[in-house]
Amino acid sequence: MRRFNLLSADYEYSADNPEGYHRGRARVGEAIGSRRIGGTVYELPPGESAWPYHYELGDEEWLIVLDGRVAVRTPEGEEELGEGDVVCFPEGPDGAHAMVNRGTETAHVLMLSTRRAPAVSVYPDSDKVGVFTDDPGARVMVRRSSSVDYWDGE
Repeated sequence: MRRFNLLSADYEYSADNPEGYHRGRARVGEAIGSRRIGGTVYELPPGESAWPYHYELGDEEWLIVLDGRVAVRTPEGEEELGEGDVVCFPEGPDGAHAMVNRGTETAHVLMLSTRRAPAVSVYPDSDKVGVFTDDPGARVMVRRSSSVDYWDGE
């Protein structure tokens, strides 16, 4: 049995993340060998966000606040969540979400999700669509406005 302790996670911080998105992450799902459910623990310092406002096509996600407080934006507006709060983001536009730590203490949240391949995310604020696969060469991020006709180039 593979084990992961949520309270003693080692967080990876990417130097590539832009201002406002400096967060640590520890991939729980990978650590315990999960194939159908994804899990990541995020360490969110004050003033930082985990990712831009987006929604998934084909997957749903749960956000579980382990400690601290986070402000969560959805299509209904923004709400503050605290330790022990759990929310679900269904697939599609109704499940759009982003979170930011507006507090003064670091927050930790666990994100759980179904795992379909490929994964597709839509970013309404920046008019982007991302397609994510296990093959880095097949990943793509494009603006929706750059769409071409199905038969283009055939």
